[in-house]
Amino acid sequence: MSALTFTVLAIVLAGPVPELLARSAWPMRAPRAAIVLWQSIAAAAVLSAFSAGLAIASGLFTRRPGGGPDWSPAAEIGALGWPLWLSSVGVFALTLLIGVRLVASAVIVAVETRRRRAHHRMVVDLLGDHRHGSGVRVIDVAEPLAYCLPGIRSRVVVSEGTLSALSHSEITAILRHERAHLRARHDLVLEAFIAVHTAFPRFVRSGSALHAVHLLVELLADDAAVRAVGRAPVARALVACAAARTPAGAMAAGGTTAVIRVRRLTGPPNSMLLSLGAYLAAAVVLVVPTIAVAVPWLAELNRIFHP
Repeated sequence: MSALTFTVLAIVLAGPVPELLARSAWPMRAPRAAIVLWQSIAAAAVLSAFSAGLAIASGLFTRRPGGGPDWSPAAEIGALGWPLWLSSVGVFALTLLIGVRLVASAVIVAVETRRRRAHHRMVVDLLGDHRHGSGVRVIDVAEPLAYCLPGIRSRVVVSEGTLSALSHSEITAILRHERAHLRARHDLVLEAFIAVHTAFPRFVRSGSALHAVHLLVELLADDAAVRAVGRAPVARALVACAAARTPAGAMAAGGTTAVIRVRRLTGPPNSMLLSLGAYLAAAVVLVVPTIAVAVPWLAELNRIFHP
């Protein structure tokens, strides 16, 4: 039952729950707490998948009359029967595959993203001018655009079109937005979600999760800009940069979510009550299922290995 419960929990947390959360409107008013809830859901899904595999693995071992596990496949098949044994082995193999894919995806995403950023950083350092403080590069492009390249040698990149089209307060908003991304390392948050998303099979995972988390980190950066210059300059700056294209590996102030974010700036402020509810839900999602299901499974594991 522990293995079945963990399997169902992993599937639900990897697919239906993220899909439902992605369609909700309340995270727009509690973006930081919503990201914590997303992280708890992703962590709980991974832990549940691994726990399902471990629970199944413990079920594959029968107990010898004298005590301790019996490692003989014949004894396991005799105790479980061929159908149950084969299905248990299959689910255990799938769990191992998810683990391997999770590690491989995290490594591949990290290496490829940093390689692209390093190359682009070299280009903007060669072609861009140094203005508006350390780490800012201005490139000779007429279109208004602004983005950042996270990392140890981070950069904020703005175009000549941005400087000519935006007022002083709007430029300040753009720079605060991008520096908020760099300071909070929002790129690492997105990389972790990409790794978890890739690890689970297509028929399980939710495609809406990545889009929702990407929007939430942009909202956090918008909030940092609002605290500096107010809502109106931030909204105007987002509109000006909305059509700009973002280089691979960068995080831009504009983009496809700009309209949604501008509309949010004209609505009600963030809600402390929603934030508290989201933090509580994050704790419940991560802790309660683990305790409720893991304790019986650990007791069974102890029974098998310790006569």
